[in-house]
Amino acid sequence: MSVPSIPLNSGTSIPQMGLGTWPLDDAEAAATVVLAAEAGYRHIDTATRYGNEAGVAEGIRRSGIAREDFFVTTKLDGAFQGGDLAIAGLRAALERMAFDYVDLLLIHWPLPQRDDYVSTWRTFEELYDDGRARAIGVSNFKVAHLEKLAAETGVVPAVNQIELSPAIPRMEQRAYHEAHGIVTESWSPLGGSGTGALNPSAVQQIASRLERTPAQVVLRWHVQQGLVAIPKSTDPTRLAQNLDVFSFELSPDDFAAMATLSGGPNAGVDSDRSGH
Repeated sequence: MSVPSIPLNSGTSIPQMGLGTWPLDDAEAAATVVLAAEAGYRHIDTATRYGNEAGVAEGIRRSGIAREDFFVTTKLDGAFQGGDLAIAGLRAALERMAFDYVDLLLIHWPLPQRDDYVSTWRTFEELYDDGRARAIGVSNFKVAHLEKLAAETGVVPAVNQIELSPAIPRMEQRAYHEAHGIVTESWSPLGGSGTGALNPSAVQQIASRLERTPAQVVLRWHVQQGLVAIPKSTDPTRLAQNLDVFSFELSPDDFAAMATLSGGPNAGVDSDRSGH
């Protein structure tokens, strides 16, 4: 199945649908990546904090598909913020994966109370310049964090990966991203386990009318707005269903109905207070 890609400001591009891998361990990640590759996924998201980078890479090798055909993201957490700590962080990640580069490297959380993300970003620029990261970006950054990066470095992230779903639409961040050429990537695009994000009648009714699953409706909500989504599943049927969202469309009325699910501008995780 062909998945559209979105251009990045690095000159590369990111597949619009990917595989999330938290909280899989190495063995689970390897097995799931093989299944995902068989279904057509070529975009895999991991992080040093997840503890499954080696498993993701092993799954790619087992798939029999060339490394260069995959788009692999990893993220460095607070242990690698400040000064040039990210150099060692990425070196170790690449050693675990036995890769020469990652397609996208992200600062996992801004951790503004530490005030190290600007110096970390400058180190990320070095990792981009030497080719170990084909694109660099951030995760969980608010507009204020992005504005500080822009003011102090002038280098715009390629991606901001944020918690985003119909219940947590993040309109302010998305508007800033669009104005500054930053791609918005949604983590927990289906709302996360136990949230009931697929149960509201608005989603159920749209799914029934379109003869699609509620998850497909929500993922279509993401991709039709130009967002990148990285749902996690280990089930082969759901993996295929999650990828099959490019052959139908939601109507303006559908979007209006789903807008009623918004929890408002303060919904979701607050990255001024959370992170690792």
